[in-house]
Amino acid sequence: MEKIVSLQNSRIKQISKLQAKARERKTTGLFVIEGAREISLAIEGGYSIESVFVCYELFSKSDYPELLKQVRSNFLFEVSEAVFEKIAYREGSDGLLALAKPKSHHLNDLKLPENPFIILLEAVEKPGNLGAILRTADASGADAVVVCDPLTDIYNPNIIRSSVGCLFTVPVAVCSNSEALEFMKSGGIKIYAAELSATRRYHETDFTVPSSIVMGTEADGLTGFWLENADARIKIPMRGKIDSLNVSVSTAVITFEAMRQRDFKSNY
Repeated sequence: MEKIVSLQNSRIKQISKLQAKARERKTTGLFVIEGAREISLAIEGGYSIESVFVCYELFSKSDYPELLKQVRSNFLFEVSEAVFEKIAYREGSDGLLALAKPKSHHLNDLKLPENPFIILLEAVEKPGNLGAILRTADASGADAVVVCDPLTDIYNPNIIRSSVGCLFTVPVAVCSNSEALEFMKSGGIKIYAAELSATRRYHETDFTVPSSIVMGTEADGLTGFWLENADARIKIPMRGKIDSLNVSVSTAVITFEAMRQRDFKSNY
């Protein structure tokens, strides 16, 4: 196994570029995953791992000691602690980092149940928000997250980190607003647009039918495209002095109400 001790090594330089630039990820067809748990979830999710870099001084404390047995030896590189500190993008890492090939994320790739619940995000720009929403989707059992006209690359390392690997556990599609609308309409999926000035409260909405919620940016909310094309506009009542929640929190509130309704219906 090759051991890399130089910060000037070409593989190390490539990792730094992949972390920093969406264009580099697109050009090379590779992205970075840090952490044994996240890499394990990616493997379970059918992602192709191109190479793995391990710092044994840190990996000795990992909760996933068996993971390296799933990696072919010619794909495995040992790195010094100093080198790993250079390529790590989070604190408290367990000494494992991988390069993987992205999947296609077309709408038609989604395998939905007969009665789906889908989270639609318009022009999401903050990696932390998208990561948190992916965690909500995983925890709640939402059937898919559809990212419309994104302003951030879904393989941004901060999305993987903030989603704690849920990018690999939740079906994700990336498309334009118009493509998403056509997909929902053709599938008979109701579209509910979250808007502060709506009159219908979110818990007064029937989410037990095929449904989707559309969430906008915190700064501007949803564009007229979704407000005009949604089946209904819904809101979370605000009782404080500010007029909005973080978009990831708002998504969680509505999503878990939808799951509560579905659980109640299935039990009675």
